[in-house]
Amino acid sequence: MKFLITGGCGYKGSVLVPKLLDLGHEVIVHDIQWFGSFLKNHPRLTVHKSDIREIDKINFEGVSTFIHLANVANDPSVELNPLSSWEINVLASQQILEKAIKQKVPHIIFASSGSVYGVKKEDKVTEDLDLVPISTYNKTKMVAERVFLSYSDKAKIHCLRPATVCGLSPRMRLDVAVNLLTFQAISKKQITVLGGDQVRPNIHIDDIADLYIHLINNKDTIDSGCFNAGFENISIKEIANLIQRKTNCSIEIKPSNDPRSYRQDSTKILKTGFKPKKNVEKAITEIIEAFNKGLLQDNPAWHTVKFMQKNNFK
Repeated sequence: MKFLITGGCGYKGSVLVPKLLDLGHEVIVHDIQWFGSFLKNHPRLTVHKSDIREIDKINFEGVSTFIHLANVANDPSVELNPLSSWEINVLASQQILEKAIKQKVPHIIFASSGSVYGVKKEDKVTEDLDLVPISTYNKTKMVAERVFLSYSDKAKIHCLRPATVCGLSPRMRLDVAVNLLTFQAISKKQITVLGGDQVRPNIHIDDIADLYIHLINNKDTIDSGCFNAGFENISIKEIANLIQRKTNCSIEIKPSNDPRSYRQDSTKILKTGFKPKKNVEKAITEIIEAFNKGLLQDNPAWHTVKFMQKNNFK
């Protein structure tokens, strides 16, 4: 099969694309490559360095599944330039979607975010709860979801709402909780925890990549709609304690200005037959092992917001 992936050079895409190639598929990637490209050359891989706002450069001919990963990710990144973030996360996404529909792509997967729920008191945050987005980023994701789902009469549309992703990627991120704290422990021998009692949902990067493949393989039987993707609700303090047991680092706890706690219930996607294979502890172990082997070093591009600030994101 032939897949087109926007944002395929990013944190998740750099893990997903090789998996699809290993399965024998053809992959076309469109990515602006703000942080570079770490995809290895492959005879069935075509990588275009392009801004997704340049719609005319994207051709969906023969594409069986379109996976839309490209976006300005997370709250701080969006706040650097809210107008551009709306243009990219919503307007460009709608234009790309409409082009995919016109070119009769039968299956479309949109990478949304679990943050669209806002802050919920419920122990089980399921897909049927109201969306109350708080930040600009949350709002762009909610609006884009509505746009994608409005075309579910013309194609199979799956919107994934992933938890915070953790684990190793060729385009690494050291600014998400598990990865950040683990790297602090192995490079500085100390973890700084802000608050610690906040509970957040997490998903291993291999599991989120496998989940895209699961939707592809089961697109005929899984109805259009939104699906949570977070299999481990765990507090920041629990994450720190896991890391401490593996590294013998010290833990410093400071007050937090972000006391939000929220959980995800992913029963809906699990009922389709998906089975996660990894967890937060596995992500920690893999990061430590890569560092000890000299395969993981700090890199300015691994810190999304700081890197975008330095390079004048527009």
